[in-house]
Amino acid sequence: MGVNSRRVEIIAAAVVGGSVATILGSRWQRGLSSVRSDLRRRRGLPSAPGVVRLSVIVPAFNEEAQIPSTISSLRDGLASFVSRSDLEIVVVDDGSFDGTAAAARSAGADLVVRHDANLGKGAAVRTGVLAANGRSIVFTDADLSYSPEQIPALVELLEEGWDVVVGSRRHTDTTTLVKARRLREVGGRVINLLTRAVLLGRYRDTQCGLKGFRSDVARLIFSHTMVDGFAFDVEVFHLIERYHLSLTEIPVTIENSSRSSVRVARDGLRLLRDLLRVRRWSVEGRYDLTANDLLVTGTVKDVTTPEVGDPLN
Repeated sequence: MGVNSRRVEIIAAAVVGGSVATILGSRWQRGLSSVRSDLRRRRGLPSAPGVVRLSVIVPAFNEEAQIPSTISSLRDGLASFVSRSDLEIVVVDDGSFDGTAAAARSAGADLVVRHDANLGKGAAVRTGVLAANGRSIVFTDADLSYSPEQIPALVELLEEGWDVVVGSRRHTDTTTLVKARRLREVGGRVINLLTRAVLLGRYRDTQCGLKGFRSDVARLIFSHTMVDGFAFDVEVFHLIERYHLSLTEIPVTIENSSRSSVRVARDGLRLLRDLLRVRRWSVEGRYDLTANDLLVTGTVKDVTTPEVGDPLN
């Protein structure tokens, strides 16, 4: 293990340990029980709003060579599940230096949005979600580490009443076709440790690149996210808990890509910084919902609970 990775683990342990030590008490037990109950509660809501059945968001950075095959694979992989007219592929070019946006348009993406500068995956997913027209909204990585044939399982669960459905690389039924490098596996454990400073639920995997949302829930969440970079997934999980939404995890089949831009030490430190921001923003009330949010979605109990930083066990 490298020195930087070891340093991240030490910092993570200190942050988590300090968080748990300062908040032990009766209050966290109440919040913990409520959140975990809500997460498991599949609700019988009306069909989500949207023009098409499914929008697939693909955040992309310098993917000019790859994006045409990604779009083609998505259409082919979903053809037996959703008609061409009921599928929307949204590519968000996150300030690429190459011709990613033009290549996506030429390859037949239904909607291409371009950032003038590279803002981060969180910003790209947010842009795509808020522009999408589907009743179900799924985002996946441009390298298709998760094959398109896995998307229908998420959509069917969303249509059965779940607010959010996420893939989990650590689910007992997950299949890994190509293993991640050892350093990335260590990084994954560091990330899971760090997230305990913010999240209440018992999640196997917060960083899986395959996640699905009801459209109204997606807009509720992503209209309030503020993290642009690597930690945006954890912020999303925090808002799911805060807004008392339901969530279920499913196994995935993953083929890890050698092209990944993740750097364990660098991104671990950035994650730590952003988790501290999420904690601060939550305490400051910056995630609180407005009356309009409540009227539009009808999906939340209140706008102030739970508090972040409660221990998991």
